[in-house]
Amino acid sequence: MSVYQPAPRLKDRFQLVLSSFLQQEGLPFSSVLSEERIQQVFDEADVSFAKREEDPVYTPAVTLWAFLSQVLFKNEQRSCLAAVSRVLVFLVAIGQKACSKNTGAYCRARAKIPTAVIRQLATEGAATAEKNLPEGLLWKGRRVKVADGFTVSMPDTVKNQEAYPQPATQKPGVGFPLARCVALFSLATGMALDLEIGPYQGKKTGETALFRTMMARLEAGDIVLADCYYCSYFMIVLLTELKVDFVVRLHQCRTADFGRGKKDHVVRWSRPPKPAWMDDETYARMPESIEVREVQVRVPQPGFRPESFVVVTTLTNDKTYTADDIRDLFRKRWLVEQDIRAIKSTLGLDVLRCETPEMVRKEIWVGLLAYNLIRQTMLQAALQADLAPRDLSFTHALQTVAASWQLMPVLSTEGQAAQIAAALEGLERPLVGRRPNRVEPRAVKRRPKPHDLLTKPRAEARAELLGTKA
Repeated sequence: MSVYQPAPRLKDRFQLVLSSFLQQEGLPFSSVLSEERIQQVFDEADVSFAKREEDPVYTPAVTLWAFLSQVLFKNEQRSCLAAVSRVLVFLVAIGQKACSKNTGAYCRARAKIPTAVIRQLATEGAATAEKNLPEGLLWKGRRVKVADGFTVSMPDTVKNQEAYPQPATQKPGVGFPLARCVALFSLATGMALDLEIGPYQGKKTGETALFRTMMARLEAGDIVLADCYYCSYFMIVLLTELKVDFVVRLHQCRTADFGRGKKDHVVRWSRPPKPAWMDDETYARMPESIEVREVQVRVPQPGFRPESFVVVTTLTNDKTYTADDIRDLFRKRWLVEQDIRAIKSTLGLDVLRCETPEMVRKEIWVGLLAYNLIRQTMLQAALQADLAPRDLSFTHALQTVAASWQLMPVLSTEGQAAQIAAALEGLERPLVGRRPNRVEPRAVKRRPKPHDLLTKPRAEARAELLGTKA
């Protein structure tokens, strides 16, 4: 029996993408983003390029597959030429004519996939998985979503600088365009439920401003977990209007008075003056005061900073949600830092490659789609082994997917099943160490190479070396 796929139209089907991420019908959560659903999303957006060509190479399926492959690999293997080389190998493996190594056709096809389509696939798959989580993965029967922000840089082009200007502290021609991202993650699975992108500085570009645009993604009964930057009177009210609870660290500009030795109490906050971003109509509907619960958290572990802080929450029922429950839940907020590290460092999305703002946004969303599909594979492996998804290593999962990336699409159904079974079983080990009290210095041991820093535009520095004018 042949181990290769007999289907001659394989490159027209989105199963090409799913199989490379170790997805197959019959697995738990395999239906959250099926081949039929991907095709439907593309059809609804009228994305049908390459259909009229006599021998199309870069169909939507092949183009998306190649684009996603650029996220899985780093350095030289991340280039468009490397992606085209992978397409060439794939075509030869399924018995079709090798394509040209010229990257022009691939880059044009990649640009034709709307960013909105990629975003819909990434967020819809994560949301569907979140809704279908088993009870054991929820916190007291409720879904917890964690918000946090980060930045990404990109090539120093005129268009990128116009959309995402570099920080004002950097000299023109020396810095790089910088974008701010705010993401909403599932505490249970680590999947990215939504993300907003904006300039690093300017009006309505802060983390809370971007987060407010994502509130439509929240559902009644959710709990939002965030750091002190999100702790504000109006944020609490806006979330309460959506019937969403909030657990957040107290902002440094506020103080908590725990008189008579109390470490857990309900207090009343008065409405502050209207902020500049809020219109009069919205401010008028804000209540004049709200009740919130403040829980003091002491950290006896040496080396931790700070030694004590306060958690603010709208979970005021201390019988259902004890002080220890609130402390333990807020401590899990740190997991979002690991999720962001997986996106920026492990997937390498901290420095983007695209040279236009539209392609930059597309690159970010393709990265999020790849991230969520890897997290989906981890979820399936965890359920199979009766583990929590957070017990598994994202880096190991990425390595597992990348190792079989080009092999999976050309295997027969039986061969794919065998490979997936082996891969999912392999993800069960090694487990991620649970080290909540780990203490490490905020420093690195390895010294960077002693290169001089570029303090002027490269053209000027080159002209100085040549003894000419820039």
